[in-house]
Amino acid sequence: MELHDPILKNIHKHIALTREEQDYFISILTYKEIPKKTTILAEGQYCNQLSYIHSGALRSYCLDESGRESTIMFAVADWWLTDMYCFLNEKSSMTFIETIEDSIVFNISKDHFDELFTVIPAFERFFRILMQNAYTREQLRTIENLTLKAEERYFRFLHKYPQIATKLTQKQIASYLGITPEFLSGIRKKQLRKE
Repeated sequence: MELHDPILKNIHKHIALTREEQDYFISILTYKEIPKKTTILAEGQYCNQLSYIHSGALRSYCLDESGRESTIMFAVADWWLTDMYCFLNEKSSMTFIETIEDSIVFNISKDHFDELFTVIPAFERFFRILMQNAYTREQLRTIENLTLKAEERYFRFLHKYPQIATKLTQKQIASYLGITPEFLSGIRKKQLRKE
């Protein structure tokens, strides 16, 4: 399998590219191998990269005034990740992005991203679909956070993202669910007693 096959398959789910368009797209990508627990974007840093995860796992999180982490999202192979608001609006990042495990990503710079729509207009459709899917996912997550008990949110998380859950610490899962690690530990112990 060619190195770029996964990202091209990801794109071909929504748009078709000619061989020349594929070659151009590949030419604007930057390949990066990143060790586990590496911060690739820090709060306050200029956000000018959109990342496609070729392999590995990453997470995006923010800190409150006391330094407590709140995980915004996780991303595994075949997902896209950035601080989207800041990337699109050319602002300093409001979030941190770090690798959960050794990862390989392909990056597109903001300049190349903007140029891509002129060179290959079909990418407007591709990224519109990605944005729609992301918005829908985040809206459903917000509704779940407002209406479901922590235990229900935890089991839905495990059901929706089994490929991610095994890679995470209890603290990371708890910060995504908006609960303490101790509370999550209690949920897990309760579940073990039921089994």
